[in-house]
Amino acid sequence: MISLGSLFSRQPAPMLGLDISSSSVKLVELGHDKAGNLVLERCAIEPLERGWITDGNIEKFDEVADALRRLVKKSGTKTKNVAMALPPSAVITKKIILPGGMSDQELEVQVETEANQYIPFPLDEVSLDFCVIGPSATSAGDVEVLIAASRREKVQDIQGLAEAAGLTPVVVDVESYASRLAAGRLIENLPNKGSGAIVALFEVGALTTSMQVLRDDEVLYDRDQAFGGAQLTQLIVRQYGFSQEEAESKKRSGELPEDYESAVLRPFIETMVQELGRALQFFFTSTPHNKVDYIMLAGGSAALPGLTAAVTQHTTFPCSLLNPFDGMEIGDGVRLKRMTREAPSYLTSCGLALRRFVQ
Repeated sequence: MISLGSLFSRQPAPMLGLDISSSSVKLVELGHDKAGNLVLERCAIEPLERGWITDGNIEKFDEVADALRRLVKKSGTKTKNVAMALPPSAVITKKIILPGGMSDQELEVQVETEANQYIPFPLDEVSLDFCVIGPSATSAGDVEVLIAASRREKVQDIQGLAEAAGLTPVVVDVESYASRLAAGRLIENLPNKGSGAIVALFEVGALTTSMQVLRDDEVLYDRDQAFGGAQLTQLIVRQYGFSQEEAESKKRSGELPEDYESAVLRPFIETMVQELGRALQFFFTSTPHNKVDYIMLAGGSAALPGLTAAVTQHTTFPCSLLNPFDGMEIGDGVRLKRMTREAPSYLTSCGLALRRFVQ
């Protein structure tokens, strides 16, 4: 079983949500006020250089660990416990049906036996976890169980990063599960608390755009596309002759030449809108569905000016930009203007921080 806490652990003690991606590391710390409202205590982002993390693999361990230390220092947190996540590509998940009424120990033995069928490498090389979802809808007296497995080396890699930065990893999640948890709070703000609504959730990262189509607690469809904000950086490099680092810095600060909007930004947004539209078409052609009720955008490149309006116009479905901190109180340690600008980037790290409060 997973040794450092588990995919489904619930931690009441203070805990950070730590999201490690190819372009940055992001930290969120949440608390509760006396009335029981969620409070955003801290959030911070530290960029990573290109090539430090590739396809989910940590290529430059020391450099990423240094960036994590800078991130923790920048945030001002004293909390050491962290929830982290692996990309979906590094985790095998499977729902299975098992007889009800078993003890936890019996269930664990049964899960390991069943897992052998689905995991293509030896169990002694695997971190394995499971969670009882509830009674089976199709088989009376049985229970539905979700199993999750990852190569132990993948878990140890991110565990080692956290420990190198002086942190204590206590929960390992899956990135897509964490982002769904954070988005779920916001879906509840939709009409009828979002009940029955089909929501297309897009996370636009540096290199990859992840799409999940959600209805209530069900994932109807998910897909990753090799398209993201790094392509905008490349366009800036080509158009103006900046170095990669200069282009990334100027993209973040907004200090770009006068013709940037017409020559670079608008064509990029048009391309992104077409990519999102194409992803929706894949969903429609591979499922019985032919529409979504809402589109929600998150991720570092989701906040581009005019993007949500362009997506709505192109797809005809209402599109909004996600702020995972919507409805939370904001603590004194948060710089409000920067947080508001960067909020869509924090979806996964916010979901990880929410693990502390999920019963």
